[in-house]
Amino acid sequence: MSFVSALETTRKIWTREDTRLLVELGFPNAEKLELIDGELIQRMGKKQPHMLWQNLLQECLRSLFGPEHVQAEPSIYVSAEDNPVNEPEPDLIVTTQSVRDFNDNPTPADIRLLIEIADATLNYDLGKKASLYARAGIPDYWVVDIPNRLVHVHRVPQQDAFTSLVRYRFDESIAPLADPDSAICLERL
Repeated sequence: MSFVSALETTRKIWTREDTRLLVELGFPNAEKLELIDGELIQRMGKKQPHMLWQNLLQECLRSLFGPEHVQAEPSIYVSAEDNPVNEPEPDLIVTTQSVRDFNDNPTPADIRLLIEIADATLNYDLGKKASLYARAGIPDYWVVDIPNRLVHVHRVPQQDAFTSLVRYRFDESIAPLADPDSAICLERL
């Protein structure tokens, strides 16, 4: 048996419950781990451009939807079949109800808009996370692509893909599905 084969047979699939136990037991940096498809992914430290865009978008969304409907980096539920081994923490979400009304993580039905901000994680956000969010039925998923100055807008989720993907330049306006009369132009932020 080769060394690689031995590693493959001892691989652990993590669950939501496992990650909660890590936090409760005081595992170092457990709060910096994101659970995706049973793997613990260490979230990268955010660079200045990422933090800037997250703050600008959060302010903009709060002015459109009200501060009680916008959350930064919450743990969310996804589809029932994906929930046991997934606990994503998107950069921003807009919820249908006030964040004060949640006793637990928001469900897909609670999410009006979900945004990931990508500098080093673009392929991951456009691939694995897009599939996860499509299966959950998230109606409006945006990936803010900092290096290319694009916003990848995913809509119309079906199974594990979005059937509509439109790319907007930062100098173009985008209207969230939840408020089609309010256009956002990232360049103006």
